[in-house]
Amino acid sequence: RIGDYTDFYTSVHHATNIGKQFRPDNPLLPNYKWVPIGYHGRSSSIGISGQSFPRPRGQTMAPGAESPSFGPCKRLDIELELGVFVGAGNASGEPIGIADAEDHVFGIVLLNDWSARDIQGWEYQPLGPFLSKNFASTISPWVVTTEALAPYRVPAVVRPEGDPQPLPYLDSAHNRDAGAFDIQLEALIETPALRSAGQPPARLCLTSYRHAYWTVAQMVTHHTVNGCNLQPGDMLGSGTLSGPTLDQACALIELTSGGKNPVQLHGGEQRTWLEDGDTVILRGWCEKPGAARIGFGECVGTVLPAR
Repeated sequence: RIGDYTDFYTSVHHATNIGKQFRPDNPLLPNYKWVPIGYHGRSSSIGISGQSFPRPRGQTMAPGAESPSFGPCKRLDIELELGVFVGAGNASGEPIGIADAEDHVFGIVLLNDWSARDIQGWEYQPLGPFLSKNFASTISPWVVTTEALAPYRVPAVVRPEGDPQPLPYLDSAHNRDAGAFDIQLEALIETPALRSAGQPPARLCLTSYRHAYWTVAQMVTHHTVNGCNLQPGDMLGSGTLSGPTLDQACALIELTSGGKNPVQLHGGEQRTWLEDGDTVILRGWCEKPGAARIGFGECVGTVLPAR
């Protein structure tokens, strides 16, 4: 049983792609490169791979409308993320320093944080995501320990010239040298038509966790810096892990430029947003010469019609 769930926003590429759709001249908010952004999610609706769920319903405000309407979500999306499970917790009021942060991490899973973008657009101001995020989240069946991932550690992302360096409480030599993980991440879609024709699922994106702007240790450290107590089994989401190029964008809202450019699938199909009966498959793995290949198990979820 997952106690608490916090979702972060650790990909600067995802944050920039989303920001460009709303603030073309200033896509990143001024705090992004200083502080790991996050919000508290809902743990009760997290399911294991194989989860199916009805299309969420809610309030939306159509462009140009004078009042909101209620009905099934029309802009259902995926978010390819990783979930970080807390092992040992910390006492209330006792922050975890960055040198000790990874001692409090048990392991990592794949995470699909399904998102209702039209509901999100109406509700998120001023307090952030609510019903657009809490109807379903899906994780892969295996927790891969950080010990198993040791051969795939890589340096944290090098910040471009002009970007601020992390504040001292978010910085350490170990985090700079080996705080990131080179985990390959892939999202695929299996439509009803592909399924009935016996065709393989279509790839939506392929990227790596090494591109994240904030590391696992920085998430843990920042979460507890104010005295917040984490508990065994709590999960921290990485946020959508888009890479630096469009083919590494890990959500349909990015891949389709907010719904303007549908994704072309084999068999002549296309998708702007998820349709009923669509199954999304997330895969993750690590491999390199001289090291054992590490797999995460598939993270599979299916959209059912709205009730």
